[in-house]
Amino acid sequence: MDNREDIRDFLATRRAKLSPAEVGLPTSARRRVPGLRREEVAVLAGVSTEWYTKLEKGHIAGVSGEVLDAVADALRLDDDERTYLLDLARAAKPAHRRTARRREVPIPPRVQWMLDSITMFAAFVRNGRLDVIGSNPLGRALHAPMFNSPTAAHGRANFARYHFLDSGSKDFFVDWEDGAAATVALLRAEAGRAPYDKTLRELIGELSTASKEFSAFWAAHDIRIRHEGTKRLQHPEIGEIELTYQSVNLPAGKRAWHDLSFYTAEPGTSNEDRLKVLASWKAADTDADGIPNRDIRSRTA
Repeated sequence: MDNREDIRDFLATRRAKLSPAEVGLPTSARRRVPGLRREEVAVLAGVSTEWYTKLEKGHIAGVSGEVLDAVADALRLDDDERTYLLDLARAAKPAHRRTARRREVPIPPRVQWMLDSITMFAAFVRNGRLDVIGSNPLGRALHAPMFNSPTAAHGRANFARYHFLDSGSKDFFVDWEDGAAATVALLRAEAGRAPYDKTLRELIGELSTASKEFSAFWAAHDIRIRHEGTKRLQHPEIGEIELTYQSVNLPAGKRAWHDLSFYTAEPGTSNEDRLKVLASWKAADTDADGIPNRDIRSRTA
């Protein structure tokens, strides 16, 4: 098992996205392929066509960082795509070529204490496979449809499974297609970091088999590492709400990847009012029952 197919397809899709005019090369009416030819990328990167062809076939182990940077420049890769290319090269080295399940690392108690102390932000911790492995009460309340979904196997919600295996996600996420594309791009980044993680490959295989939409997004080879932006949700209790979100990496050891995500509303808006209502309901549930994660919908049943 190796990652040559991922390397080949990633470089080929990036090459296909560029036109000669974009990189200052002459165009021709006889062009038979979309984007740049291999020999054109080779010229831009300052390497031979034979060498670049070998690279695009997946033979990337041992290639220097300087050469990879030159290829990244030639293909106009953004920061996330550059990181992904370097991850692919690192994983292609013989020492990394082993099939393994990535180590399951629970969040430390101090991180859960921090989550529980956050009252006006919805917050949760995810691993690289997009499993939610920790959250605060408001985080669970905000994403209640996902946590209550049949796709939350063994009580663990997963953003990718919810997006593509639960039809209700298209009602919950107002801009479903944008969110789905970002979700797949995050999984692509994780596949670059850990291409031999069996659990990750099983998840990708499950989604590819069950969802044509996932397969289409996966074939695009788009990459996303930084997770930030704006999201609109159609919440079953408070209606439509627009939130900003930001994620930061959490140290989790060499064989794990965790990030901490915050969702909040712009101050002084109706979105903030709705989030405050949700937070107050959750706080009341906790005070009354002593159970931080009680389902908020029981209040209105």
